[in-house]
Amino acid sequence: MTASIRILLVDDHSQVHLGIAAIIDIFDDLELVGHANNGEEAVKLANQTVPDVILMDVIMPKMDGIKATREIHKVHPDIKILALSSFQDEESVREMLKAGALGYVLKNSSIDDIAHTIRAAHAGKSVFSSEVTQVLMHSTPEESPKPRTDFGLTPREMDVLRLLIKGHNNNQIADELIISLSTAKFHVSSILSKLNASSRVEAVALAIERNLVS
Repeated sequence: MTASIRILLVDDHSQVHLGIAAIIDIFDDLELVGHANNGEEAVKLANQTVPDVILMDVIMPKMDGIKATREIHKVHPDIKILALSSFQDEESVREMLKAGALGYVLKNSSIDDIAHTIRAAHAGKSVFSSEVTQVLMHSTPEESPKPRTDFGLTPREMDVLRLLIKGHNNNQIADELIISLSTAKFHVSSILSKLNASSRVEAVALAIERNLVS
């Protein structure tokens, strides 16, 4: 029998905790191992339970989700952290990604979407709700766009980068672009090299920060 995905929930609202806990309880492959009410508790519980995935609220008392994510990843870089929020705030999305979050999910997402996102994060995929993807891809007109440079990326590499931001894995990229798996892997490796990124998540965060895609 496959081991359950062990989840730590971090949120300061009891109704959210009860709702997410109920969703997790529905699925046999998901297990809630702890609940923290703020970032400080999250850091302590992460050290105690070492979960597979953390659902991390962004705005909390004592320590916010951004700082907690940084602190946890210093000690446990393999823990997958998903930002959990009730709003679509572009700045918080970017800051959570830069802190090391693997993706971002809205609290009002459907039961199946939340379960899918947790499983995808556990598998190491960058994942975002469709609403958050729209926020990332289309900044509001009033905002000053961040400096844009292509980093020497080819048009095909830009296509691959757009799919990375959407959370596609190598097989999905190959299918979407109708290329071989080895070619998809080559493009991803080239993108990481050109962006000087150590991981796909870091590449996605940099691409979003520098407004590389539109």
